[in-house]
Amino acid sequence: MTEEEFAPYDFDANTPNAARMYDYYLGGKDNYPADREAAEKIMALGPSRDICIANRRFLGRAVRLAARDGIRQFLDLGTGLPTQENVHEVAQREAPGARVVYVDYDPVVLAHARALKAIDATTNVVQQDVRKPREILTHPGVLELIDFSEPVAVLFVAVLHCLTDDEDPWGVVRAFAERMAPGSHLIVSHLTDDAHPEVGAAAREVYDGATAPLIHRGHAAISRFFDGFEVLEPGVTVVSEWRPESDLDRERPGGEWFYVGVGRKP
Repeated sequence: MTEEEFAPYDFDANTPNAARMYDYYLGGKDNYPADREAAEKIMALGPSRDICIANRRFLGRAVRLAARDGIRQFLDLGTGLPTQENVHEVAQREAPGARVVYVDYDPVVLAHARALKAIDATTNVVQQDVRKPREILTHPGVLELIDFSEPVAVLFVAVLHCLTDDEDPWGVVRAFAERMAPGSHLIVSHLTDDAHPEVGAAAREVYDGATAPLIHRGHAAISRFFDGFEVLEPGVTVVSEWRPESDLDRERPGGEWFYVGVGRKP
């Protein structure tokens, strides 16, 4: 593993942090009063904890699918704070020795990731901004473990809705897609307010005061991320309908808030 000093930062516990808010939704303890206050406003709007759990369970199902399809290297972009069933845990359970690189720009996330993840020769943590794909694709900490001449799973799980249209999230995904070898998997989950536009508008107002915005997108816009990929069954769909493994996956409240999908590069 490459030893990397994370960039210094001005810690601000008074501004809601999107990653720490997500941690609070999932019942974690790595959050502060400002995070909890903002998160409680979101939770008053709908079943936020169930929504986040549903998204996390999708991540597990998608990583297992990729590992069973022969993928042995995983690039998790915008990883967020560590929780249960992280990518390296799921992947290495299916394929011991699978290599995983976590990427995030938030030093709060990275400090916790380095401390809590079982870092060894198969796992790395890199500080980079997903909006700068070329820096990620050439980063020594990425290239130490990821060989882009071989199939790789690239994960954009609950991160692209933090990018505005002006930041061109489709171009970001395309930059990674161009480097991915045939047989690679693209894994995406993205918030939508198609079923609840008024609630979505209220949630965006809360996130306007946080460290990252919240940009809901519709099915067509999210499907564009898979241009050039064979989208695996059941296609780009709400999280409750993507290969559920239990009745709870199908029936968990809030399942309509995420569109998810997995694409395989021909």
